[in-house]
Amino acid sequence: MELHAPAGEVTALIGPNGAGKTTLLLVLASLLAPDSGTVRVMGIDPMKEPAAARARIGWMPDTLGVWESLTAREILTVMGKFYRMPKGRLPARVDELLDLVNLAELAEQKARVLSRGQQQRLSLARALIHDPDVLLLDEPASGLDPGSRVSLRRILRGLAADGKAVVVSSHVLAELDEIADRAVFVNAGRTVLVQTVGQAAAQGRRYAISALDPAALAAELTRLGVSFDAGKGRRDSVSVALGTEAQGAQLLADLVRAGVAVTAFAPAAGALEESYLGLDVEQR
Repeated sequence: MELHAPAGEVTALIGPNGAGKTTLLLVLASLLAPDSGTVRVMGIDPMKEPAAARARIGWMPDTLGVWESLTAREILTVMGKFYRMPKGRLPARVDELLDLVNLAELAEQKARVLSRGQQQRLSLARALIHDPDVLLLDEPASGLDPGSRVSLRRILRGLAADGKAVVVSSHVLAELDEIADRAVFVNAGRTVLVQTVGQAAAQGRRYAISALDPAALAAELTRLGVSFDAGKGRRDSVSVALGTEAQGAQLLADLVRAGVAVTAFAPAAGALEESYLGLDVEQR
């Protein structure tokens, strides 16, 4: 499996269950030894110099883990001490991160009473406590409500803008369209595709189209010579395959010019989801 995650970018790690995503993140985090190959994090071999690597890495597993009897503030404080942060800086850093993940009002609550989403936000703060250069996130959006997902997107884009290398493993591909700069698709322990989000968006995609009069829409698409299928999402929608965004814009203009009252015209799936489905990795 090959993975290159540049500083200043968010790299998405995408693949089916059992593809090796979490295993790869554990290797990068120096928590699991690779069977073969080489790993470098900021130029450091995490197997030979685990302490040096961990000082540069922020690791967020898919669950918060231990210390459920400690409060959110205590968990972050203990983690800061593990990383030998100066005592004078630690309280302010804890407050800063609690504010960042919107947990300031729950700072004195024990971790066990926090919801799944709140624990995820605390886990992110824990990974950031020592201001790492590399951030490894395993399913960070799991359990988050829509508002928290928007906040996560903002935080990760901000970290990348600050020059950090961010690697995100997630099954929520629609979120990754907005978060990631590039994607590495993996299956059965190997890399099957590397693609920027821009490249994914520029490829052929299926569009879902709806109109006030579905019969008129179908008739005009037939007249234009555009093949279509019954949509699987919106009621009375149709699905068409188009090669480029420019073709989509032209088709919409043609439909409106012909008097078709179009009510919805949008990609049927996100750009990265389209790439993933095109690989058909679930069946390989």
